[in-house]
Amino acid sequence: MFSWGENCQQSFRVKAGTRTSTADGVHFLNLSYQIRDLSAAHNVLAFIKTNGDAFIIRTYESTDGRRVRGKQKFVDCKTKIQAVSCGDDKVTLLSETGTVLCVDTTEASFSPSIPDALCHIPVCQVACGNQHSVALTKDGRVFTWGQDSRGQLGLGNRSTGTSSPQHLRSLSDIPLVQVAAGGEHSFALSVSGGVFGWGRNDCGQLGLGDTTELWGAKVTKIACGRHHTLVLTDSKRIYSFGCGEQGQLGPREAAHASVPLRVQLPQDANDGKNIWNIYAGENFSFATYTSNEGDRTSPNTDTTNYVTPHSIDDMINNWTCEYYTKQSWKKNKMEIHKMFSSASCVNRSFLDHRKDKHFQTSSRYSGLDLLFAHRKLKKLVRNGDVLKEVEAAALLLVSSLDKNPVGEEGLRIYLLLNELLHAIQKHHRQLSTKLAVAVAAALQRLSAESLQIIEDWWCSVSASTLVKYVQVWKQALSEILSTEPVPRDAVVISGVKTLLLVLRHMYHANNRSTGCQRIPNETYCLGINQELLIEDLNLWRTQKAQSMNMNRQPLILHNFPFVMDLQSKKLLFDIDAERTQRDQQTFMPLIGWVARSGSGSCFFELMLTRGSLLDDTFQQLAAAPRSDYKKPLVVYFDENPKVTDVYKRDFFHHLFHEMVSAKSEMFMFNDSKTLAWFSSRALDRTNFFLFGLLCGLALYNQCIVHLPFPLALFKKLLDTKPTLEDLMDFSPSVGESLKCILDYEDDVLENLDMCFLISWDGTDVDLDPQNPEKPVTSQNKKEFVDAYVNHVFNASVETAFQEFRRGFFQVCDQDLVKLFRPKELQGVLVGQEVYDWAKLKQNTLYQWEFHPGHPTIQMFWEVFDDLTEDQKKDFLWFLTGFRRVPILGMEQIQMKVRVKLIESGSYDQHFPESLTCHSILELPLYSTKKIMRRRLTQALIPNKGFLM
Repeated sequence: MFSWGENCQQSFRVKAGTRTSTADGVHFLNLSYQIRDLSAAHNVLAFIKTNGDAFIIRTYESTDGRRVRGKQKFVDCKTKIQAVSCGDDKVTLLSETGTVLCVDTTEASFSPSIPDALCHIPVCQVACGNQHSVALTKDGRVFTWGQDSRGQLGLGNRSTGTSSPQHLRSLSDIPLVQVAAGGEHSFALSVSGGVFGWGRNDCGQLGLGDTTELWGAKVTKIACGRHHTLVLTDSKRIYSFGCGEQGQLGPREAAHASVPLRVQLPQDANDGKNIWNIYAGENFSFATYTSNEGDRTSPNTDTTNYVTPHSIDDMINNWTCEYYTKQSWKKNKMEIHKMFSSASCVNRSFLDHRKDKHFQTSSRYSGLDLLFAHRKLKKLVRNGDVLKEVEAAALLLVSSLDKNPVGEEGLRIYLLLNELLHAIQKHHRQLSTKLAVAVAAALQRLSAESLQIIEDWWCSVSASTLVKYVQVWKQALSEILSTEPVPRDAVVISGVKTLLLVLRHMYHANNRSTGCQRIPNETYCLGINQELLIEDLNLWRTQKAQSMNMNRQPLILHNFPFVMDLQSKKLLFDIDAERTQRDQQTFMPLIGWVARSGSGSCFFELMLTRGSLLDDTFQQLAAAPRSDYKKPLVVYFDENPKVTDVYKRDFFHHLFHEMVSAKSEMFMFNDSKTLAWFSSRALDRTNFFLFGLLCGLALYNQCIVHLPFPLALFKKLLDTKPTLEDLMDFSPSVGESLKCILDYEDDVLENLDMCFLISWDGTDVDLDPQNPEKPVTSQNKKEFVDAYVNHVFNASVETAFQEFRRGFFQVCDQDLVKLFRPKELQGVLVGQEVYDWAKLKQNTLYQWEFHPGHPTIQMFWEVFDDLTEDQKKDFLWFLTGFRRVPILGMEQIQMKVRVKLIESGSYDQHFPESLTCHSILELPLYSTKKIMRRRLTQALIPNKGFLM
């Protein structure tokens, strides 16, 4: 045995010649017996021999100030003792059966007693400070009792103390393998080598003076003295920190006492020996050793709290065995309850033991073998009886989780609960809702810092695993929201909100930092009951109209739009627009026909001339009262009183093609002339307000328009910052050159001789006017690229865009527009070029005498199939008024074909006609396919109807 510190050589009576001292204060003691465990305090020293016998030695202070060793006394116990820990006047013994025995050494008779709170709880370790004790139970819980003047009990209330053992809940989620106690401080050691300390730190005994000395080391044992601490690593190195005035830190480097540094043991005494265990007591320290040829399990370290993959595998095999007796099932139920009602037991059961990877646990890595957990939990829940017990135990586990867990290790349980929920839902969907809501509620109780760590872990798993986790919460929500009618009691709504909050955390985690999406946003969308959505909209409209807070708030609309799919968002936007239009009217006109009314019209009327479409539109928009924009839009051409919905759609189609062109001088175009952007040289800013107004009117009136702008336009409308990727979309050559600049080495940049001066839209611009001709270097190249992107999309067009934005939101409600993502808003307004002509045919309905087998219908589809792609797009425009497909796909177009009624002549003399507002095709009963082809293709000539 090695010993160092205050008068340490007097702690044991050794024969002459069996003690070796070195100049550095380390003593080598050659005892005549082997020690299983020992502990020392100010007034007492106790040790356990390998045969389980316990001995206590009182120490006294003599008249000359020296410590005097008293008589060694045997402690008469009915069971063998495996561990001991000493306080100033108390000795705590731990039997081989897990019973805690306390001895008051101030009494003449050393009679052990059992604390009431621990009499039925198996304990695997005990530790004592001066006036407090710590116990680690076999199910992973920590209990503390005694004085608490310096927070050494870790209970957080800084009371005078307690004589009854109290559960330390802040460590309940962490799988622990050891506890230690010093004078007025305590430590716990986790399975993954995490060291947790609390209590007095005036001498640096908590080791908080350095954050890297032990980083990455596998800590296997901790020992505490009155004012110092020892740490043993798996490499058999001892580190010390705290007070060293009596030499209790041992020989080590000269540094601040609070910094953990290695204790340098004498080489001649240590040759051929491995450190077996460490002990610290009062102001001295001990280290026992064994030969390299053998190894021993450290005393006071029960392996009950260390579950290997093999052992959990065996347990699950036993639990899920098809054949078992009543007695074995009773035993299995107890084991299941013990395992799944304890966060620390579940936590330690699925650690990543491959190359001890769980010792690398951090905010970026959970230390779990999630694939192993997935396989085992999947097997576990297949058995209905086992699942019932697991779920009941897990509910108890969740209710016991601490809202302020210490360190990352305590947060692993939330990933494992996610895996458990997934396994349950996979095989027994109806059983998962209650547990899912409970887990979600526990997540919401965590601090922002803890949630951040869990979000980082979510981001670190594979995309398929993250999708699986998202599905857990979606499925639980779907179980509740699919009920008709949706329950509206406070408990259900609270549970729904809690589940939605978890999904929101996962959504934000997936989209933060670089903004790159690891899984598609659509993954988070729910199939939400339409009735619930409309009720949400009603609440939102009422709240907005009253301009006051209400007791009932919209559930989805305000806080969780990301769970709405595009169809739901568009449905709400269109319903709101229609209701707003009705609010502006005193009566509803017949669909398809509008009688012209005077200046007091309940419609927003535009009376236009086809030959001066753009000028007429701008003049009338500028002159119209702002309140008119919210009315239903009707369009008259050339004083024609017969107005149909096709005029409105023709109006938007031709107007935007004329407006977004070079001759308007409002926009610049990219090199390929495929995309437009605001011109920084345009003089009339009013036109941009009107441009925005027209875009808003198109969206408000459910019209698709020609708007060849990059996604950056829609990002800016939704307050999302454009990026370099957006510039690459608009101008690939410029974007690629900027990307190359970011990748250039230092010497390449120097040779390019670049500065912050650029040319954009025909104008030279200094991106840093405060530093003219500032050179681009490796240190500021990102600043240069960011400034370039900012100039293109923000600085150069600030006034024009703000006018556009102001016009757009004169019509559309900003809160509802923000339901959409940029790509979705672009698609709703512009449509898409994905043409599924087979789907159009599949969705077609036939009226009156027409049916799929009718000769005219068969003739029509043969003619249609022979059309060119452009002619088919022209037909789509002829049928619907839009040349592009709605963003929700061709499924949104349901053509209805009926016989065209004629008043005179033969069918062959007439053209097909359409009612675009209802996608109705009126088809004459042509005599031949040739005549049908000629009449149909003539009807499809672009601009034919508009230019007449």
